[in-house]
This record gives sequence, structure tokens and C-alpha cells, in this order.
Amino acid sequence: MTPEPQRMRALERANEIRLARAELKRRIAGGGISAADVILAQPLEARSWAIGDLLMSQRRWGYTRSRKFLSQNLISETKQVGALTERQRLMLASQLASCRSRDLELVKA
Repeated sequence: MTPEPQRMRALERANEIRLARAELKRRIAGGGISAADVILAQPLEARSWAIGDLLMSQRRWGYTRSRKFLSQNLISETKQVGALTERQRLMLASQLASCRSRDLELVKA
């Protein structure tokens, strides 16, 4: 048995995850789903996603804002979503929800 079929299956799987992650990224940017929901639900395509990249997919969240947010919580921006502990996931999700509600208040004012 040659390694080619296994290599091709791995490439196909990686491509499926990239496409699913791109769709998830578009939904987050469009407001269809929140980053907090992704952190809590941990869909398969997001488990290997760096938490910093997930945060930057939100509107008005760039590298600096994401880095500051994560450094306040002592979490590396390269840590994968699937590697977060339960405590870290709940903490980040609640803080993101409060950030989102503050942003909505600013838009309404």
C-alpha cells in the first residue's frame, strides 16, 4: 500500500476544514454567529483555529485588540480553540458577550 492515498485524503480533509473555517469566519464577521458561541460550541473546524485568529475575524477586532484582550486573561493568541480549558472558554465567552453588549450600546447612542 502506497502513502499516496493517505496523503490525498489528508489534503482533502485539510481543504474541507479550510473551507468550513472560511465560512465560519464570514458568519462571524457578518454577525450571524458570535465568537463567544464558537468558543463555547467548539465546532470541528474551529478546534485547531488559533484563538487570536478567531477574535480577529470579528468586526472591529484587529491584532492589537485581540492581543490585549488575551493578555489580560493570560492566554497566548496562538493557543488553539480546542486546547482551551473549560474555565478559559467560559471566561472568554462571558467577557466577549459583555464587550459585544457595550459595543451595541455605543451604536445605539
